Amino acid sequence: MAKAPKSRYKRQMTGYERKKELIAYSFIAPNFIGFAVFTLLPVLFSIFLSFVKWKGGAFNTMEWVGLGNYAEIFKTAKVAEKGIGYLFNKVDLGIALKNTLFFTVVTVPLTLVCAVALALALNRAVKGAVGFRTVFFFPYVASMVAICVCWRFMMMKDGPINQMLMALGSSYNKSWTADSTMAIWSIILVSVWRNMGYYMVIYLAALQGIPTDLYEAATVDGANKWQQFCHVTLPQLRPTTFFASTMLIISCFKIYDVVAIMTEGGPGRSTKMLVTYIYDEAFSNFNYGVASAIAMVLLVIVLIFTLAQFSMEDRYANN
Repeated sequence: MAKAPKSRYKRQMTGYERKKELIAYSFIAPNFIGFAVFTLLPVLFSIFLSFVKWKGGAFNTMEWVGLGNYAEIFKTAKVAEKGIGYLFNKVDLGIALKNTLFFTVVTVPLTLVCAVALALALNRAVKGAVGFRTVFFFPYVASMVAICVCWRFMMMKDGPINQMLMALGSSYNKSWTADSTMAIWSIILVSVWRNMGYYMVIYLAALQGIPTDLYEAATVDGANKWQQFCHVTLPQLRPTTFFASTMLIISCFKIYDVVAIMTEGGPGRSTKMLVTYIYDEAFSNFNYGVASAIAMVLLVIVLIFTLAQFSMEDRYANN
């Protein structure tokens, strides 16, 4: 059957249809205006600032330096002369990047494992499960300042954590946040403790969405609990794990509040992260161009990690 030829003229909208369209745009306009004013314009201005030198203020002029800010944060001449190891051991950007990568690599899997373990333990209809879910979720909505102050007190030299460790036979008697080796682990511990309850709730929703028929079929085939977990539960949780890991990686690269409250980037530069480096350059040294260049580097790194995760997820889905 032959198709009817398409009309060469587009039908004009009636007044009623145009009115409905304007009403629809009026509902989404506040969101777009807010995004443009508070997100898009600052990002574009930050990109521009990464190519200029500016100390801030209306009386300080902007000086175009091109890639000079990027050369300054990488210190390309010294890196080329002394090798890439110099970047990660001497240059501030390298140290901040190394600390951020270490924090991310340790925090993300630990948070996911704790969240899955809690979700599996509280997924069953046992007495008090709802109360325990509330207890584990509470740190996520509590004040970060209060959380960090409490943890910093517990990690003091004579704090409860060291007292428990010494009761178990440990000889460690230093403040965690004042020790260059343990400071970053204190940040990791607080971050995992705070976030695992939130992702536990997400995993709980995913677990309750797994069809019971899959477990019944696995039981009929003779699979034990561990085999059911490996071959039924984990594959069904893969989309949730992809979402959780992506959000965790992004939040880990943007870590600032815990570091600022607990260690202030110290002792020395042992907990200096990319965002704290940006803050110091912008609001302590007033090098807004350099700070914007570091922010662009952070944006590229997060974008690369996110695209890599999406690529791996698409490859798994296609297989």
